[in-house]
Amino acid sequence: MSPVVTKVPTTVITGFLGAGKTTLIRHLLQNAKGKRLALVINEFGDVGVDGELVRGCNDEACPEDDIVELANGCICCTVADDFLPTMQKLLDRPNPPDHIIIETSGLALPKPLVKAFQWPDIRTRATVDGVVALIDADAVAAGRFATDLDALAAARAADPTLDHDSPLEELFEEQLACSDMVVLNKTDLVDAATLAKVEALVEAKTRPGVKIVRADHGAVDIAAFLGITAAAEDDLDSRKSHIDDGEEHDHDDFDSFVAQGGEVADLDALLAAMSALIAEHDVLRIKGMVALAGKPARLVVQAVGPRIQHHFDRGWLPAEIRRTQLVVIGQSGLDRPAIEGGLKAVIG
Repeated sequence: MSPVVTKVPTTVITGFLGAGKTTLIRHLLQNAKGKRLALVINEFGDVGVDGELVRGCNDEACPEDDIVELANGCICCTVADDFLPTMQKLLDRPNPPDHIIIETSGLALPKPLVKAFQWPDIRTRATVDGVVALIDADAVAAGRFATDLDALAAARAADPTLDHDSPLEELFEEQLACSDMVVLNKTDLVDAATLAKVEALVEAKTRPGVKIVRADHGAVDIAAFLGITAAAEDDLDSRKSHIDDGEEHDHDDFDSFVAQGGEVADLDALLAAMSALIAEHDVLRIKGMVALAGKPARLVVQAVGPRIQHHFDRGWLPAEIRRTQLVVIGQSGLDRPAIEGGLKAVIG
């Protein structure tokens, strides 16, 4: 009698820039309930901010050796070169993880990644337990990542030839269309009426039967999050995508760069400079770590559009260099010299 081969379940977490994917993963690691997790992190930008934020959350659930960062490009575009070898190494370990979690970059298409699980060396040993799309309720309500339905209807009535699609909206639609669960995050930032409207917009862009879960600060019950058993790699046809029609996933629509400096003397000055630059240059996302003068802990800064949040996450380690690193992301055409100059004035 042949031994039963158990596939390692894998959850793909997708979601636009700043939706809260890293916060959600930190919550999962801190509430793993005995599961041994492995983490594959794909960032947009060349500073390992997300990897740094999850390390040490729960060493028992996810030892540092089980955290793999892929920063050589968007994971959905580098499947053969980066993702497949990474998965093979995780699965080849003498004691493979109970569950693998993949955090895609905010600009990744989930469908090519799910399709990679049909690769012969992966298919017999791993399965996509579920694709989870994380949505920033406040950002969607502000019309940053999805067209407001009422505004769109009015615009189309006035001009039927209007092309409303943008790279942002297409990504938003791609991530929702491929999902098995949608986590509507940051619900504490919107009122009940706005939340209901956002939920209706999201539901209109998902497949029938996809569950929508509301969350604050990424707090989702791990029992509901892991164990969807969707086997998504066997269900690709129902997950519609723009690339099915031969369209290309073009990262030329977006620019990113890293601004680096030393210690910041005045946090208020930094926040004011960030606010002004975001408004003037329509920056989508700023994230990173700040070395604040006189403070023993590093400051994590997260900006999504005009909303800027910050918190101290851990003390600086003795061997670490106290420096500030900020990843700036926006649509193509960012005025890098102007933005970098504005930040350099306060980060040194």
